[in-house]
Amino acid sequence: MVNMGKREFDYYVYIDYSDDLIGYVIIDNKGINILLPKILRFRHYREARDKKLYLKNVKQTFKREKLLDYFVQHKIRKTNQNIEIFLDIGEFIKTHSNCLIFASIDNKQYNSFKNFVKIVDGKNIKIIKESELKIGTAEYQISLVLDNWLNIERLKDE
Repeated sequence: MVNMGKREFDYYVYIDYSDDLIGYVIIDNKGINILLPKILRFRHYREARDKKLYLKNVKQTFKREKLLDYFVQHKIRKTNQNIEIFLDIGEFIKTHSNCLIFASIDNKQYNSFKNFVKIVDGKNIKIIKESELKIGTAEYQISLVLDNWLNIERLKDE
């Protein structure tokens, strides 16, 4: 786990986009170690050779393992409803102001989110761009849950 000083983060927040969808997930520190073994085979959707088969397997894992149950909060909306996502996260940060929070944000929204967090609080939160996550770390693996969930939702109607 990444830590800020001597303490580990209490919560991990991920925000990501996929075409016209935006989503977020928030997981607490304890939930990560329970979730990680269930998602070891996850990768970025665009890296999969057989995308249909990969997504089918990921969908089954989501259902079988009830992956979304491990998150404190989670939501996907159309991008034109992104204010709802930011308000949810802002409220979460305000109500957990005594907690250390790690946030991985889609590169395109990084600056906007950084400014938004300053308004809300921002003292106990470390914000990094999604592209800065190191492959193989717990933080990277958790980001793949959101990445895959967005792709499942995006391709639902196809």
